[in-house]
Formats: sequence, structure tokens, C-alpha cells
Amino acid sequence: MNKLIPLLATIAFTLFLLIGCSTSASKEQKGSEAESIEPFEQGQVFPSKFTDEKVAGMKGVIENENLQLFIDDKNGNIAIHHKKTGKVWYSNPPERANDAIATGVNKSLLSAQMQIDFYNRFNQLNSVNTFSDSVANEQIRVEEVNDGIRVTYRFGKTEKSVEDLPLMLSKDRYEELNNKLDKNGQRSLMIAYKENKETNVYERNDSALNGMQLEKALQAFEDAGYTEEHLQEDMAELNFTQENASSSVFEAAIEYTLEENSLVVNVPIERIHYPENYPINRISLLNFFGAAGTEDEGSLLVPDGSGALIHFNNGKTEYPSYQQPVYGEDLALNVRENQSMEQEVRLPVFGILYDTSAVLGIIERGAPVANIHADISGRLNSYNYIYPSFSVINKDEVTLQANEQERTLPKFQEKPMKTDYTVRYIFLNGDKATYSGMAKSYQEYLARRDGLPQFKSKNNKKDVPFFLDLVGAINKQKHFVGIPYHALESLTSFEEAKVILAKLKSKNINHIQLKYSGWFNGGVNHKVPTKIKVDDVIGGSKGLKRLMEYTNENDIPLFPDVALLSIYNGGGFDAESEASRTLKGVSAAVYPIDITLNRRDRDKSPSYVVSPKQIEKYTVDMLQNIEEIGLRGLSLRDLADQLNSDFRKNKQIYRNESKEMVSKAFQAIRAQELDLLANGGNAYTLPYITSLTNAPMSNSGYKLEDEEIPFYQMVIRGFINYTGNPYNLSEFTDTREYILKSIEYGSGVHFKWGYAPNHEVKDTEFDYLYSINYAAWMKEAVEIYQEINQVLSQVVNEQIQTHEKLQDGVFKTVYGNGVAIIVNYNQTEVTVDGKKIEAMNYVTVTGGDEK
Repeated sequence: MNKLIPLLATIAFTLFLLIGCSTSASKEQKGSEAESIEPFEQGQVFPSKFTDEKVAGMKGVIENENLQLFIDDKNGNIAIHHKKTGKVWYSNPPERANDAIATGVNKSLLSAQMQIDFYNRFNQLNSVNTFSDSVANEQIRVEEVNDGIRVTYRFGKTEKSVEDLPLMLSKDRYEELNNKLDKNGQRSLMIAYKENKETNVYERNDSALNGMQLEKALQAFEDAGYTEEHLQEDMAELNFTQENASSSVFEAAIEYTLEENSLVVNVPIERIHYPENYPINRISLLNFFGAAGTEDEGSLLVPDGSGALIHFNNGKTEYPSYQQPVYGEDLALNVRENQSMEQEVRLPVFGILYDTSAVLGIIERGAPVANIHADISGRLNSYNYIYPSFSVINKDEVTLQANEQERTLPKFQEKPMKTDYTVRYIFLNGDKATYSGMAKSYQEYLARRDGLPQFKSKNNKKDVPFFLDLVGAINKQKHFVGIPYHALESLTSFEEAKVILAKLKSKNINHIQLKYSGWFNGGVNHKVPTKIKVDDVIGGSKGLKRLMEYTNENDIPLFPDVALLSIYNGGGFDAESEASRTLKGVSAAVYPIDITLNRRDRDKSPSYVVSPKQIEKYTVDMLQNIEEIGLRGLSLRDLADQLNSDFRKNKQIYRNESKEMVSKAFQAIRAQELDLLANGGNAYTLPYITSLTNAPMSNSGYKLEDEEIPFYQMVIRGFINYTGNPYNLSEFTDTREYILKSIEYGSGVHFKWGYAPNHEVKDTEFDYLYSINYAAWMKEAVEIYQEINQVLSQVVNEQIQTHEKLQDGVFKTVYGNGVAIIVNYNQTEVTVDGKKIEAMNYVTVTGGDEK
């Protein structure tokens, strides 16, 4: 029996390898694979419909009232001629051949329109691009499709090359092959490999393997019956790795169309083909479209938080290039181990700004799996550039143990993403070629596509909002005769909430928007919201009803807070069946941050990432309960803030599909005519939101960035009320700076409070609420609000028309009604247009009058 146990373990281990941890993407991907590659068809010579001397040598293929599209059908380069300005935008820098910095692959990328990153058989990332691996092999085809053109690329060649011969052969292998060959084959083998006397290994003689001799050598290996398995054995024995050139052949296409003042670029997913054993990880698209050279002046617009500018040629090559995922990290793939100050990308946009022209990129399809990349000249090449990349297949690693052996194997998602990758490039000129013009253009784009609320904000008051987040009940460990147990403890009861609201109203704060966290199913970290039981410790259902009556009588919108995407285990939630799975196959869990050590505390209870498949059920059941209670508003803690996958075997849901499920949940909630307050504010949630807390009010402060801008605010103001993080728990250490930022960005005021003293959260999982006692903040909060409201009450519900930096530390915001506010962050007085602005202060200009 003892001998049988290791045998069974070995069998189980082997089966697990074969079934659960395939080293390539699943065979269910066949719609996008290229298991059998046919000879590449070049197609007919593409006709030119018009020409222009500005783009000599390129063929005019499509035009409309505003734009002309040209292409070089030999290399896939495109150019867009903006008729009104005469500006030509190139997919690849025209002077790239003279780049003195770029070498090797970085040089070839300057001529490429697409790069594909894929995993080779050793699970290492390799890359191919349209120039080195398609154009160089004359494997490019241009054809007309659907009012546009499609450029199809084949990467790699099906013909065998020297790379298909093993790099090394052992003496035994050499003799084994030699014995199977006739005299001609033996001679070919002798020419192809030279013996290294020191290592006793036969090494490939690449210099002799050309033309006819290469063909003879390849034939010799075929005649000798040399297989892929033999190559694997030789690599293991002689400790080398190599790829067979003919085994990694890919195909992909880019489609171009013109719409009004836009170029629409699409990579259709059904035209992406790859070998089963070489899954594609990521596709980068038009890396150098509109790239600026070392003599150009302007900036790159990145969607980092509220927005940021990277100035051309800023010389910051000692800092990392810019890269951020759109809509933040997928918590089923990656959870940061520490508390990050990085801001999320809420809007799927990017841009390039020149003096009198600009281009705004909008990711229309594939945004949930996109990253934005940007860099400056001087690092890899002589250009300043920005572009998107898109995930196709994600990978993680699984560590297995059996028979005292440990092995790490790759684990891929089962299918490629079910989405095309589409980017719209909008061309701007004149006074629209600014980041303000870009924001207005994106706002108009969203409004035309119902991407912003069709209902106007219900802020009919003349004051800006005071966002108050009250924390009701928390779970706290207590002791009874020395035995620990968990119980709910009130930080703010419903009656105490009324006391706080009354005090604010007595200070003439008349536009309060009340979020109430920790009110049902076990406090802040509540159980599944499919059934709702109001927590007795803060007043129960009767207490909530009295609070609702009070807020209705005093015209205070009430937003009870609900989490739908992050739930704690137990209480109706089964992590095993209802949580998302990671690629490792375990339930996706997020542990709280230990604020003293700034890392995840795995001694505390985690929240679990809810599978997207549960969102509809949770939403429907929650709405039924909400209707029974009679609530008019709702706060959504995470539905506008997170976007996650589920990698459960055979039932995988990817991020682009998850986005659609979240959007449907929002539609169902809005159908109940509830006012919605949300956190974060990802772009696809904006049509449904009434108010927004924790909106991005800064950038991440990456060293490569030069300026922080309120791009996000310029897009949503006038449609959605918004504010940033609560001041009393924020990174602001200077009240004056908070006031100035709120005034510059047109933001409401935000505080997170509790009635109980601060020490009640000490040594609990809620120690991050270390400074929420309302009494300690009331006086300062009133003073902050009154000053901000005095200024912004003049522009309630007004859109931001323009924002600009006048000088270091001095910024001007102009609103739709003509009111302009100039803010001075400097510690000294400044003069702007003859007007003096005191240190850390501001002036308001209305119709020429200064205040």
C-alpha cells in the first residue's frame, strides 16, 4: 500500500498538468487560431483615387468634407490630411530613418502600425511588429471594406529557415541522425554542424546555411525523422532554448474609416489568428500616430486621475515611461500589496497637443482591457508619443507540489477577449486645440451618444453641495469574561445623524447630500444585499423611517450606501460559488490595508470580489427591498469604481463582458427613478449618476508628468455634482490648499463623520476612520464650506468652458456664464493682467468686475 501512494500522487499530478494547467490557451479559442496557415494572398495593386503633393508617394483612398486618408500600400503607413488647416497627421514619423537614438527593434517600431506581444513555448513574452515581421516579408494586403480600407498583416513566414534547425546537437544525437541518412544527407549534416572539441557538442554553422545548402539541411532533418519532441529533449539536455521560426505565424488586420472630423481605427477580433501554442498577450496600436519630434512644442494628454500633461522633450528620461490601465486594476488579476496614492484612469481618452492643432483619442471598444502608454524623446527614440494597447489573453502562474517536487506552470484565460479594439481620433484646430477644447469635444461626444445624464442634475439650489458621509455601524471585537466575540457597534445612530444635520443647517448649510454607510445587514462590511435588514444598533427600521421623514422635510437627499461588487464571506454569500476566481483558480480576495505598515493585513478578514454573474441577481433583489423601504436615493459604493473579471473554469467572464453587466445593473436601478450617488465614476457609469464622491481631484504625481489638469471635471461639470475624497481623511494637510483646489476644480465639499469619539475605531478593522468625530470638525467644516460656497454659488450647474495655467502656481477657470476664477497657490502675491492676487488666494472676475 505504501508503494501505491507515490504512484497515485504522480498520476494525479500528471492529470492536473494535462487538464488544469495547459501551457497554452485553451483549444476553445479556435476561432482566433491559425493552426493551418494558408499561403498569404497579396491581393491586387491598390488603386489611388486622389493625390496630394504634401504626401508624395502615398495613395489617396478615402475623403470626406473635412479629411483625406492616404496610405502607402507597400508598408501600411497612413496619413490624414486635415483640409481646413492643411495639417498632415502621420501614423509613422516621416523622418524616422534619421533617428539617431533608436536602434534595433526600437528603430523598426517607428515604422510599424501594430505590435503583438505573445507567449512562446517557454512562456516567455516575445514580440512581432508589422514592419519587421510583415512588411519585410512582403506579407501585407490592402483592400476596400465598408466605406473604409482594411490592411491585413501576416507576421512571420511559413517557410522554414535556419531557426528551424536545432541550435546544438549532442554527439549521440548527431550520430543517431547521421546513421539514418544517405551520403548526401550526411554531407548536408556535416556542413550544417561543427563539433566544438571543448564541449563535445555539435553547434549549428549558420554562416554555411544559405540558399540550397539550407534546403538540403532542412531536408536531411526531415529524412532522419527529427521531431518537436527530439528538439525538446535536446534543449533540456544541452540547456538551450530556441523558437522555430515557422511555428509562430500570426495574422491581424487594421481597418480605417473616416467619420466627419474623425479617423476610426478598428482591430477586428475575428481577424486575429495565432498558433495554439503561442497565445497573444497584448496588441499595441499606432504607437507613433501624430508623434512629435525634438523640435516640436506641445504636450501629451494622459487620463491619469483628473488628467495630466507631459510636455514634449521635457528631458525626464531618468523616470519611467507612463503606463496605466483604463478603469484601474482588475481585482481578479491583480491586487496591490500596499496603499497606493496612484489615481485611476476613469476616462478612456488620450491626446496630443501642438500649438494650433491637436488630436484626441477615444477608445470606443476594448477600453476595459486597454492600457494607455506615453513617453518622451531621448529614451528609446527621438519622439514624444502616446498610444493604447489591448489585452487579448491574460496569464498567471500556478505552483504545484507532488512527491516533494515543486513546479511552476502558466495558466491562461480560456478564450481571447470577445471585443474588437476600436479607437476614434478626433482632429482639433485653432482655439479648440487645447486640453479645454479636448474636454469639450469629449463632452459633446458623450452627450451625442447618451454617455452623460439625460436628466439634468436636480440641484435647483443656489448653493454648492455639502457631501456628508455618515458612518453608522461597524463590526468590532469585544470580550465577555475574557472570551472574544464580534458585535456591531454604533458610530452614528439615525437619531444622532439628525443631530448632526440640524447643527449643519443651523450654520446655514442648506444643500446637504447625505450618504449613510453601515446601515444594514451587519454594518459597513455588510452581508449580501439580496435581503435588507436595517441594523438595530443604530435604530432599526423605525429609526431609518424617522430619518427619512426628517431628510424629506428638510429637503436633504438621502443616499444609503450599498456595495455590490465587494462582499464579506458568510451571511448568505458563499465565496466558493459566488466570488470571482483568479487564474490560479482561487476565490479573488482583497485584504484590508494595515495603515501602520502600509501593506495587506492577512490576519484580518478579506472582502471577496463578487463574480459579475451575480450582479443582476443582487441588483434585482436589492431594488425590491429598497422599494419596500421607500427610499428615494441610493449610494453605490463600488459599482462605478471597480471592474473585474471571473476566471472560473469553463464559465469565464472577461472585463469587457463585466462592463456590460454593470451597465445593465445601472439601467435597472435608474429605471426605479432613484437618485444615484456613486464613488469613482468610470466613464460607462456616467449616464446614470446624479452625484459623485471620491471623483479624481488630482493626478498620480508620476515624475514624467509636468502638469495636473481638471480634464475630468471639464467633462462632467454641469451634468453631475461631484466632490473628491473626504477632507478629514484626505492627503490634504493645509486647509487653504483644499479650499483653493475645490474652487479651481468647481467641486463640492466632502466630509466623512461619525458621532462617536475617534477612539472607538482604534484596534478595529476600521482604524482608517481615525479622524471622523464630527464635533472635532464642525467649526472648520462650516468655515471651509462657507468660503467655497461664496465663490462657487455664482457658477452652480455651470459647465467649465476653459481652464489654463497663467504662470507657475496660478490657474484660471472660466465657466459657461462668463464668470472667471483665478487661483494663486504661491506663497507670494502675483500680478495677472494688472490685477494683484494675494498669496494662497483667488479673485473672481464677472463681467469685468473683480472680487
